[in-house]
Amino acid sequence: MSDLPYLDLTAPGFSTRGAEVQAARAARWCARTPFGLAVLRHRQAGMILRDRRFRQGSHDWPRKVALKGSFAAFWQRSVISLEGEEHKLQRRAAQEALAEDYVLSLCSEFEASAAKLLTTLPDPCDFVEAFSEPFAGRAIALLLGLPEDQAADLAKDASTLGLAMGVDAKQHETEVNAATDRLMALADHLLAQGAPGTFGPRFAEAAKRLGISDQQALRDLIVISIFGGVDTTRAQLAFAVALFIEAPDHWTRLRAEPELVPQAIDEVIRSRPTTTWASREACEDIELEGVKIKAGDTLHILVNATGTDPVTGHDGAFDPFARRKLHFGFGGGAHHCLGQFVARTDMACALRVLLGKVDRFEWAGTPAYLPDSGNTSPRSLPVRLLS
Repeated sequence: MSDLPYLDLTAPGFSTRGAEVQAARAARWCARTPFGLAVLRHRQAGMILRDRRFRQGSHDWPRKVALKGSFAAFWQRSVISLEGEEHKLQRRAAQEALAEDYVLSLCSEFEASAAKLLTTLPDPCDFVEAFSEPFAGRAIALLLGLPEDQAADLAKDASTLGLAMGVDAKQHETEVNAATDRLMALADHLLAQGAPGTFGPRFAEAAKRLGISDQQALRDLIVISIFGGVDTTRAQLAFAVALFIEAPDHWTRLRAEPELVPQAIDEVIRSRPTTTWASREACEDIELEGVKIKAGDTLHILVNATGTDPVTGHDGAFDPFARRKLHFGFGGGAHHCLGQFVARTDMACALRVLLGKVDRFEWAGTPAYLPDSGNTSPRSLPVRLLS
């Protein structure tokens, strides 16, 4: 592999959307990194995600970044890391609990929550602190059947788990483990005392029908769902605002064409993904397009690089109105994101409310971001909402 480009995903200031990634993509379909290979082109990414010779690659992430404790144990036994029949059963239980009709039944409450938050925003505000994080927390609280006053703590803990997926994860080990423990305790509460028809009991009922008796597996499924549900919505809504500040004409047009909100959400994820890569691990020795991959090697499918690959017709510019090929922000294949319908739905509800109330956004200061590798997010987004 010595002739492949090299990308140091851990280097200070490195961005998975940067010029060096684009240069590497122009040279080869993949590049070497400290964590394995980075897949940079759309066609090869799709092939790998569908190829059963690869398994979910992030199961070993805690070891790669030297994380120890309750989060590492949870991650390595969760549905993320499982394969085969056990993985299929747990996915099916989650899919039944998160059925589309159930999620869609909450839309009016998602929209009401977003509208209520808008009435309390200071001017200027940190959009993450004042809107996207509390909205994400309230949305998942609605899904769980929890009172609104628990949403802030829930959102904080779920967002803290996201720090475990960054290249600087070891720095956050203590707080990540504490958040994991609190969410596990919440999962116990939901399974034992959740209101009928809400998230916890729906999981328990689906698991019983499918013959899943392992209570730890149910706890893990609830925690992974909370983690994904909050972290994706919180970060992607904030990234959406950042993108539209730089492209105000697109915001104006989307206000006139709100039916294109789902397409706009996909373009936000393609352009500024919070999960910057989806990982796969080779189960056997493979030669793929001239590159020899050994059993155990990890491949990271870079979401922005593959989604903006010129062969897809993408010119690198953010355009929520252009028709694009599929992006891999929610992974793909047998391990595609379980909560993607929830995330797409609650984000769409929030975005429609913002479109109806906000003429445009402006910067009110300098935004701050987590490193643009692994899981990333705006740390703060100082903005003004003008109407």
